[in-house]
Amino acid sequence: MPFALLHRDGADHVEVLTGDVVTVATLADIPLHPGTPVLAVIPYRQIGERGFDCVDDGAPLECLLVRSTSREPLDAFPPGPLTLRDGGFDLSDDEYGRIVEEVLRDEIGHGEGANFVIHRVYEATVEGDPLAAARAAFGRLLTGEQGTYWTFLVDTGERILVGATPERHVSVTDGVTMMNPISGTYRNDGGYPGLLDFLRDPKEIEELYMVLDEELKMMATVAEHGGQVAGPYLKEMARLTHTEYLLAGHGSLDVRDVLRETMFAPTVTGSPIENACRVIARHERRGRRYYAGVLALLDHDEQGRQTLDAPILIRTAEITPDGALRVPVGATLVRHSTAAGEVAETHTKASGLLSALGAVPSKPLPVRGTAQTPEVRELLAARNDELARFWLDSRAPGALTVPSLAGRHAVIIDAEDTFTAMLAHQLKALGLRVTLLPWTSVTTLPEGDLLVFGPGPGDPSNLADPKMATLHRLAGEALEARRPLFAVCLGQQILASLLGLSLARRDSPYQGLAREVDLFGTVRRVGFYSSFSAVSDEPVAASPYGPAELAVDPSDRTVHALRGAGFAGVQFHPESVLSRDGVDVLRELLPPLLSDVVSPALPG
Repeated sequence: MPFALLHRDGADHVEVLTGDVVTVATLADIPLHPGTPVLAVIPYRQIGERGFDCVDDGAPLECLLVRSTSREPLDAFPPGPLTLRDGGFDLSDDEYGRIVEEVLRDEIGHGEGANFVIHRVYEATVEGDPLAAARAAFGRLLTGEQGTYWTFLVDTGERILVGATPERHVSVTDGVTMMNPISGTYRNDGGYPGLLDFLRDPKEIEELYMVLDEELKMMATVAEHGGQVAGPYLKEMARLTHTEYLLAGHGSLDVRDVLRETMFAPTVTGSPIENACRVIARHERRGRRYYAGVLALLDHDEQGRQTLDAPILIRTAEITPDGALRVPVGATLVRHSTAAGEVAETHTKASGLLSALGAVPSKPLPVRGTAQTPEVRELLAARNDELARFWLDSRAPGALTVPSLAGRHAVIIDAEDTFTAMLAHQLKALGLRVTLLPWTSVTTLPEGDLLVFGPGPGDPSNLADPKMATLHRLAGEALEARRPLFAVCLGQQILASLLGLSLARRDSPYQGLAREVDLFGTVRRVGFYSSFSAVSDEPVAASPYGPAELAVDPSDRTVHALRGAGFAGVQFHPESVLSRDGVDVLRELLPPLLSDVVSPALPG
């Protein structure tokens, strides 16, 4: 009979679930009825439900309809012997390293996104009974791993999944939706001094910030007021240590819709997620099966409210009835990445599970209690010093309302980056009513007091790209009609080109980078996710739509922001958690666009 063994974080027992397995086509088809919990095994290919690219390998969405539940003590699952043969990665270190270099050069370097996760697979054959081997591995993971969110074994009859995942993807309890971005990987054999170096490493810090931003985008979609940030914390495991944040917000969506809107975690895909899926398909060229998908336990509480607990399927082995074993692992590629570093990270991430499977020597490498040292606490707390308090603090409704914006209607055009969902929450906090439209649905200028052209991936000068051609046309029509217009990142690049400014690709991508810049005489700390920018030698540009005042960086001529009569734009992301002063920038730039007063007088 199909069954699942689950040990959840902090529990002193293992849950034993038994029942029947059904295969469904979509998340909406997952049967969810009071009194019948469902454990859904959701493959990566389901991301196609969001219209995103993937290599469709046909991996099925299987649901265990739970008919009975029981508890067993932890010592009921002793570790046992198991043997693998013919083990090795499907891609050699050199092959994987070449893909890393291609992604860094051709994708991140050309503005296609801030970070991407590329995976490789350790393959082997299990000797003997596959289920007995999986039980032995489950017992080893229970006793040899630590800091896991779920340790599990699921047998659907068609496949066995066994693993110890550190990461909650999304959960819903008592009407509160939570997500748990985890990033940064430290191998514990470096000891305490090495841990401190890891916590100071700019690459590791920026990597966590980027996945935090990406999951805040998701929370902005599934929670009524977006997500509030707590952390960062250390996630200490037997061989690895990670850093993590927790996000929480109230929501009322059906939990199956929550799963759909959060497919899948940026820690296993990248950002912005829609283009990350294109990049993954382009460079991996094979399906992911269950890697980067989720296990999802859907149920109801005593009040009849839906509940959800869904960890990410990483650090997981898939075993077929004939003994074929797959252990997929991936590395997050960012602008600071090196091929050698990311190759090493895949070996590090695979080590815990491969040790439990007997493929590498078992050698505990504990770093315990470090989270309590003053030095570690200070380093972790310092990560929030320059972040946007908008996402870290709670506040009373209406606390940020700007009277001149209250009740006015903003329409945001989404250019394939759900940073727009975060921007929508900021605009609402300032008092605006907000409508969010994908660029594909906008053929004529929508009605509204303010048009906002949002961020997105791609080359803004490539008018052969239907997205770029559409955005250029719409922004041009808005300028001709003297419609108030605000532009962010890609939106600013398009606005700048219509004003007659030149665009240039940066020598080094500004992906997930926070810095202080001079914006019209005031120094602001803001976050960038861009590879292109307008450039200018002068602080004022003449244009067909009137003069534009430019905030120009004297070091490289890049235009960080611009404003004129009825229009304004910023190259950075005011909505990003990296933009400490993002809300203040919006409070300064937006009111003149919606007033009858001409924008601030321009010099000269």
